[in-house]
Amino acid sequence: MRILAVVSYKGTNYQGWAKQPNGITIQETIENELSRFYNRQITIYGAGRTDAGVHALGQTFHFDLDEDMVDLDRLIYSLNQMLPEDIKIEDMEEVEEDFHARFNATGKVYNYAILLEAKDVFFHDVMYLYPYAFDEELFKDTLTHFIGVHNFKNFTSKVEDAEGFVREIFDIETNVNGEFVSVTLHGTGFMRYMIRYIIGCALEVCKGKMTLEEVDELLDDSSERHIVSCKAPANGLTLVRVEY
Repeated sequence: MRILAVVSYKGTNYQGWAKQPNGITIQETIENELSRFYNRQITIYGAGRTDAGVHALGQTFHFDLDEDMVDLDRLIYSLNQMLPEDIKIEDMEEVEEDFHARFNATGKVYNYAILLEAKDVFFHDVMYLYPYAFDEELFKDTLTHFIGVHNFKNFTSKVEDAEGFVREIFDIETNVNGEFVSVTLHGTGFMRYMIRYIIGCALEVCKGKMTLEEVDELLDDSSERHIVSCKAPANGLTLVRVEY
């Protein structure tokens, strides 16, 4: 049987989602505990990767079990007792055998959190501490330029492949509450560093170091590829949910 799981995690202590030789990752940690529970190797397949330091409220993954019947509530409870405090299985459900957590996804929602402070002992690892002048209207206006279908080749470190760089961002919602800035981005999918580059560019416009015209030029797919250098830190980014 194939199981779809939803997991939340705080990514501060991990080298991202995907397994790698240097450092502990979310995928490796979950696989280790699943394999220990079943006393055999279990491989999980995520809906996508999150980078080192990025968090999740609703990352998804699937895995296969030989068993025909599984008490999913018991499995969730047991895994949460075994996993570290910064990783939590939120839900599990049985899905069709041909379901794939990545390829069946139709959309993703991310949030980027900014705190307009130079130092904060409580939020420093889950928000970008931004102690510079912040123009709310200009920031919001800049982000509207990214909504729609664009070639985001200048806003990702991803190398060329068959999928190309075209993505659609359905909506970007920005809320400012005192010193807290929350940006929610909803799109078909986001490439490596894409959101962090988008947020970084919007902040560069606020600083007067980039113009809206330059942003539009970077979104022009006829222009030569020039990856932007203004990448916002990973700690402010959270994967909210994966849509199917």
